[in-house]
Amino acid sequence: MSNPFAFLGLNIGTQGGMQPGSMGGPMPMGNLPMPPPPHPPQMDPSLNNQPLQFNINKNKPPMALTAEEKEREERHMMKKERDMHDLGMPDLMMPGHMGPNMGFQPMMGPDPMMGNMMMGPVTSFSQYGGFMGPSMGGLAPLGPPPEPEKEAIHTKSCALYPPAPGVPPPSTRERPPGCRTVFVGGLPENMTEDMLREIFDSCGSICSIRLSKKNFAHIRFDHEESVDKSLYVSGFRVQIGDSPDKANTGRMHVDFAQARDDLYEWECKQRILAREQRHHQRMVEDRLRPPSPPPIIHYSDHEAMALSEKLKGDDTFVKSSQILITWLERGDCNKRTANAFYSMVQSSNSHVRRLLNEKMVHEEEVQKMKEKFRHRMEGILRQLDQIETVFTSACKQKAWDHFTKAQRKNIDMWKKQCEEIKATQQDEFLSERQEDEMEMSDSEDSEEPVAKKKKQQENAHLLNLKDENDSLKCQLEAYKNEVDLVKQESKNSVAEIEKRLKTTQQALQGMQQQLMNSNQQLKAGEAELAQLRQLKQNTTSEASGEKIPTKEEKQVETPSSSVTPVTDREARLIGLISTFLHVHPFGASVDYISSFLQRCEIVIRSSDIEDLLERFATLFKQELHGVGASIEKRWLFTGFKV
Repeated sequence: MSNPFAFLGLNIGTQGGMQPGSMGGPMPMGNLPMPPPPHPPQMDPSLNNQPLQFNINKNKPPMALTAEEKEREERHMMKKERDMHDLGMPDLMMPGHMGPNMGFQPMMGPDPMMGNMMMGPVTSFSQYGGFMGPSMGGLAPLGPPPEPEKEAIHTKSCALYPPAPGVPPPSTRERPPGCRTVFVGGLPENMTEDMLREIFDSCGSICSIRLSKKNFAHIRFDHEESVDKSLYVSGFRVQIGDSPDKANTGRMHVDFAQARDDLYEWECKQRILAREQRHHQRMVEDRLRPPSPPPIIHYSDHEAMALSEKLKGDDTFVKSSQILITWLERGDCNKRTANAFYSMVQSSNSHVRRLLNEKMVHEEEVQKMKEKFRHRMEGILRQLDQIETVFTSACKQKAWDHFTKAQRKNIDMWKKQCEEIKATQQDEFLSERQEDEMEMSDSEDSEEPVAKKKKQQENAHLLNLKDENDSLKCQLEAYKNEVDLVKQESKNSVAEIEKRLKTTQQALQGMQQQLMNSNQQLKAGEAELAQLRQLKQNTTSEASGEKIPTKEEKQVETPSSSVTPVTDREARLIGLISTFLHVHPFGASVDYISSFLQRCEIVIRSSDIEDLLERFATLFKQELHGVGASIEKRWLFTGFKV
């Protein structure tokens, strides 16, 4: 009779009990149960069930195992050791038995039918999930669990018959990482892709099927879990239709296949996981890393002024002092910036008095709090005294006799508690008061008079005034130094201007002297020329016999050759222009000369300057410079040229 619960891997007997090994097999996955544990390899070359081999590491260095591969290998070794242990060294049975109601009952009970634990028939629960019947000894070792029975699988076009119960299943190679492809060998010659899809469609969604003419195929699933389900049909006999001939039958062998696409996708997933892990680790490190301090600004006059204002504030003093320390350590303080740094240091020093005042205020607040605490504690102790008096009055004979026994007990207990609490609080208060007195005695004399305290306060006030006076003196000295520096700079500038003015005056005097000498020479030359002309005329007239004109006639006939008189203003202009052109050996234009005279606060037109220069042709000479449109007229000083 077939077992209706065989698809669950259970054996249910006629008595309703579960036979040995009924819970040892794996639960089914989908329409197919899980494959049994692996057994020693046994392959038949005649059925072409040799697993497919791929050498993808040819001419490549050996690859290091990843953490997942090492963990999978360790699990495989542990599973193999556990299987070997189950086959050769089974554990003893568990103590206890299961009754008809599937309840756990102790071995030693009041039932006289149990007999000796070692001798009587015991129904116990085995280590493989089955039950031991009465025929088995109490502590007899168990053998390996029987394999679950496999049932035939029928599809529309073919049927799959399981192997005999004693035949070990075919061996499988080590599972490649990310394997989604299986090798199916030992197929009939008339097998088609549609038949394979009908057989393996219950294992999961199929991505692709590649059927070879040599009676094997490769099936690639969409998920890795489908590969484990497909290994269940390994070793089944396939028969297409009802014909038992060789072309329609075969022994199916299913094994892991090593495909490049599976390995590539697995490596991509591993890289994505590693990248996400690195990103997460970087995020954690950034979150745990302390924030960087703000950068210190560089020194400048503007920043120094802003920092000096911040140093005066109570809230911004800490950050500003750090910036000042950095500037001092960098070496930004020099002779030019010493005054600015001195003012900032002085601003820092002004906070000393503020801090001392704050300390005195806090000390006064602490003293007030201590005084307040002492008054409160005295009030609490007085109230405790009153409560104790209440209990004492209640314990007197007049009132005590009217209370019940329970009330007397409570009153007595409350009185003792109140006395203990009062004693404890009084001891604490006295000890704190003694400590305060000892602290006061360490800092001051035990009985210091009030006049002495006032004197000390006055001395402290005087010291504060002295410090303020010193700081004001320092500020005054700094201001004096700044004023002296400004005066010295102004004196130097005035002296330089006076020196330049003296040099200009000397140059003008020299030019005037040269001008006067040149005028005298000109007059002497003109006189000599007149004499020579007179002598020439005399000689020619004597030779020709003509009459020599008199002096008055000569004056009437010839124009006057006397020198044009020069005014003081023209002399001054000639001196300034000569000095200016003397320092410009390549000449200067009339506009350039006019701008120079305007700087000397002389108002004159450019045409007047040009007329003046043309009148004194012996001192000034005009030349043309440039080519084409850039031609420029320049005047040169020629007074020193012979």
